[in-house]
Amino acid sequence: MSTQDPNTDAREELIDLAAEFYDQFAGGQIPEMTLPTRTKSNIEYDEEKGVWVYGDRTSTRSANSVRGARKLLKAIYTIEFLANQLEEDRSSTLRELYYLSESWDNEEAQFSGQDESNQLVEDLEIVSGVTREDFHMRPEESGATLMGPLELREQTRRGEREIHCQKDVGEGGYQIPNNPDTIEFLDHDVDFMLAVETGGMRDRLVENGFDEEYNCLVVHLKGQPARATRRIIKRLHDEQGIPALVFTDGDPWSYRIYGSVAYGSIKSAHLSEYLATPEADYVGIRPEDIVEYDLPTDPLSDSDVNALESELEDPRFQTEFWEEQIQLQLDIDKKAEQQALASRGLDFVTDTYLPERLDEMGVI
Repeated sequence: MSTQDPNTDAREELIDLAAEFYDQFAGGQIPEMTLPTRTKSNIEYDEEKGVWVYGDRTSTRSANSVRGARKLLKAIYTIEFLANQLEEDRSSTLRELYYLSESWDNEEAQFSGQDESNQLVEDLEIVSGVTREDFHMRPEESGATLMGPLELREQTRRGEREIHCQKDVGEGGYQIPNNPDTIEFLDHDVDFMLAVETGGMRDRLVENGFDEEYNCLVVHLKGQPARATRRIIKRLHDEQGIPALVFTDGDPWSYRIYGSVAYGSIKSAHLSEYLATPEADYVGIRPEDIVEYDLPTDPLSDSDVNALESELEDPRFQTEFWEEQIQLQLDIDKKAEQQALASRGLDFVTDTYLPERLDEMGVI
């Protein structure tokens, strides 16, 4: 791909894709589009890269059936919409794309639901090699934020602006943009970044001044992290050499949040090398913390137990550490939230728990 304007590059990739369909028509062929089979059975863990990737199996969207023809028709209409959007330097949300299709002049091209339009955008990412962010498509606002000693420059419609993620922001922090690749990192005094699952814990760390005392960049994951959040974590780690740590609740679903940051997710396996940070470490809450600190807990549900047992078979968690922790959790039959640490006082997490854990891990 050339080094010209990114909008032009992305638009050309889309037009080339549409041209392939045209050439197939002109050559007397039935138009088709080949994609990796997007099923769990075709997702493989690449041990060398430490991320999820698609396997070798493929499926073909062909116009030789009514159903296949409809899918390709929707793809063509979507390509036209995205190409025009890039030419006009505008953007839209995934939700807006679904509703915009209602205005298209061919009812067969309209989407039956947002899941269908979302999947088509992902298909176009895969076959074009262009991310949806470069299509100027964005999800509904994630609200994920940064707080810490990081100075950056971002591009806005009103021009560039430089922001210090402590001095120039309020208590809410700096909101991560939809496309973090538009950010330029200028300077930082960050010793490590701590990606935090819950808003309550993020607010506790900031109120207690943890970011200032330990030169920590606090990243609010806001639950299952958005692509933009995972991308900026990866960029900060790879480009700035900032260690990445993940701090979540102590339950199987939160371990998967860590897994998505470190190894990628099955849903976005085509972008794992772009989004995942395999070097990210897990801080807690660990099952051993539940025992050691006698934290308030809830019993494991049947779905929790099934998820933990599934994780024992998951390549991402097949290490001595994770096998010990997951087995311990199954044995004690308990789970705990991050904020359960408040049972030992509001300052316990910043005065004792995190400093001791980070020292043990060699981070501070």
